[in-house]
This record gives sequence, structure tokens and C-alpha cells, in this order.
Amino acid sequence: MSSGSRSFAALLLSLGAFGLVVSQNPGGDNPAPNSPNIAPIPSAAPAYWKGNLHTHSLWSDGDDFPEMITDWYKKHGYQFLGLTEHNVIADGEKWVDAENTVTRKLAVKKYVERFGNRWAEFRTLGEKTQVRLKPLAEFRSHFEEPSKFLMIPSEEITHSYAKRPIHMNGINVRDAIKPLDGKDAIETITVNLRQVSDQRKKTGRAMIGFLNHPNFGWGVRAEELLLVPELGYFEIFNGHPGVRNYGDITHASTERVWDITNALRLGKHGLGVVYGMATDDAHGYHEYGVGKVNPGRGWVMVKSPHLTAEGVVKGIEAGDFYASTGVLFDEIVRDGNTFRLVIRTEPGVTYKTQFVATMADVKLDAVPKLDKDGKPLPVTADYSADIGKVVAESTDARPSYTITGKELYVRAKVTSSKPHPNPYEKGDVEVAWTQPVIP
Repeated sequence: MSSGSRSFAALLLSLGAFGLVVSQNPGGDNPAPNSPNIAPIPSAAPAYWKGNLHTHSLWSDGDDFPEMITDWYKKHGYQFLGLTEHNVIADGEKWVDAENTVTRKLAVKKYVERFGNRWAEFRTLGEKTQVRLKPLAEFRSHFEEPSKFLMIPSEEITHSYAKRPIHMNGINVRDAIKPLDGKDAIETITVNLRQVSDQRKKTGRAMIGFLNHPNFGWGVRAEELLLVPELGYFEIFNGHPGVRNYGDITHASTERVWDITNALRLGKHGLGVVYGMATDDAHGYHEYGVGKVNPGRGWVMVKSPHLTAEGVVKGIEAGDFYASTGVLFDEIVRDGNTFRLVIRTEPGVTYKTQFVATMADVKLDAVPKLDKDGKPLPVTADYSADIGKVVAESTDARPSYTITGKELYVRAKVTSSKPHPNPYEKGDVEVAWTQPVIP
């Protein structure tokens, strides 16, 4: 026997001593007689998973512990969550004062009551009592369950241009991304979204970036969004009361910005469609009400066969998701030229579906908005009312629209009669938005 054969035989004997059996014919068609029977992973039909991808904790400017926030979302029926701290991932060691404000004292009290003294860690630094913030890697296993709940590492890449806030979320990122400067708003968005895609290529992880709250501080205009090739998603609804989702007499609403952006990208610039996100952007977890920065106002429902970070990212990339503040769908189907929905109805609640489209022959010319002196204002311009026009309405629970082929895109918005339990603005009802469909 050669020395090589003796070494291999010795290895088999040593493995056998530990109860392990190795096939001596690894390249053959027949398995070794004692090989373990490993059940295949069962195939699963795609399902919609509920998740929020914009939320803050004490790791940045939220007012509660990440475990408390995660606990809230899991208890309220969410299946995935991304904690998006400003320019940081919850990693490493971080201590915060435990008694510097009334709200902090309350947060610490509730934290200890929920997780116990053995979980909460304190230290004294000078005359101050501090509490340790646990990193994501340390607490996620306490909440994650296969096919039930998932944590997705995320970050809010927080930057500005000329004092205009420009924020983007990186979803399923591995490393924190430091924001880069751009020569204008368009380049600022571009270079920072590229940082997400560059990290994706480097790591092999599925990840995406999306633009947050364009009307926050009137930070980003439609004319800027429509010129960023890398842009694939932005928030059409954000639950923070300061982000001005609905615009005002001078500024377009985020939904109007969405239609203008897609109409000009598809009809003039040869760029891809932009999908719409709904998020919480929650910061406050101790006082609830209109004007407070609370959780539970907006989310996405993402279709995927498995509840994994890769599944969520791929579902969003495919446009196989919708944005909601309460209305739910059992189906969203494109079948040939038929675009149909199945609304999950509730007793006593009515639903109005509006199919919104921009036709290919619509004029896409911009008309600048002017100030009192006749000078152009630095805001989204006026455009034809036929951009984002309601082309059909229905009160049926299974509404449908027949695509003519003349549309640049068509999307659906469903508005219910049910008041939102914790509204962004007083009087808000529950709504859902499908993604734009291209003929």
C-alpha cells in the first residue's frame, strides 16, 4: 500500500471513530449505503411579507432601544424590519446616558421591565449612569424565526446638497456607507446609490438603495429624480409628520412627483421605471398621535417564496411588491392586457380603486412655477394634467383595467373608507398603491 493510500485509509478510520461515514466513491452515481437521508427544502408558493424599511432607534436619533422597537414590530404583525440608523450600522460598542431626559428615563424603565436586569447593562461614568446599546448581531437571534420574522441590516445614508436634505436607505448592507458629496442634487443621489451597488458587487449580497422623503426640506425635485439612471425606488409615503408627503400650493405631492418622474423617464429620457415605497421613518415610541413620529403608518408588502433578505430584495427589484398604509391585496395580476387586483376586504369598509396612467402622446413640457416677481421657483415645475391621469375607477373588490398599449405605464391606487388608526395627518384613511405596469 502506498503512503498516500495508507493516509486516506487512516483518515477514514478516524472519521469512523467519530461516527462519520465518508463515501469512497464520491464521483459515482450511487450514494454510499450509509449516507444520511437529507430531506429537500420544500418548495413554497410566493407569499406577501409585511415589512418596514425605515426606522430609527437610540443608535441614531430614535428614542427607544432597538430590541423594544423590534419587539413592537413583531408583535404588530410585521415579518421583516430594517433599522436604518443615520450613517451607521448598529455594530460595535455604544453607551448612552440613562437619565438625561424624562423620555430616556421612561425608555430605560420599560426596557428593564421587558427584558430584565440581566439583559440590560449599566455602567457609571463620572456622575452619569449609562446603558449599553446592543448591536444587531447580539439581539437579532432573540426575534428572528424562519418564515415568521427577519431582521435586515440597513442604513440611512444621510447627506445634503446646498442645505437640501438628500437621504437614501441602503437595504441589506454589510458595511456602513459614508456619504459622498456631489456637484448637485442629481450627482449626490447618483454617487451614493452607486456606493450601495458597488458594495453589492464586492460582497455578493443582494442589496438595494432607495431615495427617502423627497419633500423633506423640499430636498429633491421631480426634475432631479428623472435624471438619475441608478434610481429605482423612492418613498411615495413616509410616516414622519415633517416630510410633507402631500406637498402644498407651491410644491407637488410625492405622488405627483412619482407620476412626473415616471412619465418623463419613460416618455422622454429612455430610463427605467421608478417604484414607490411606503415606510414609517419612526423615531418616537412613547407618545402616540398626530404630529408624533410613530411606527405603524406605512409599509411594503413584498412577494417572495421565502422570508429571507435575498428574497425581499429580489421581490422589490422585480416590482413584485406594493406600498400600503392599511389596504391589503390577495392578488395583483398582469395577465396579458388585463391588470387586475383582488382586494382583501373588511366588513363595513368600502374601497375605491383608481387606475392611474400617463399616455404615450401626452405633452411632457415643463412650465416653471414663478414667484411674485416672475422668476422661476426652485421647485418641481407644472406639467400637463394628463400626466398621472385617472383613466378608470371601480368600487368592486376585484377591479381590473384593460391595457390598451397606448400607456407609458399604469398603476392602481386603492382608497378605503377606514380611518387610519394612527394617521400621518388628521383625517387620513387607509390606502395602498401598486407599482407601475408597463405595456
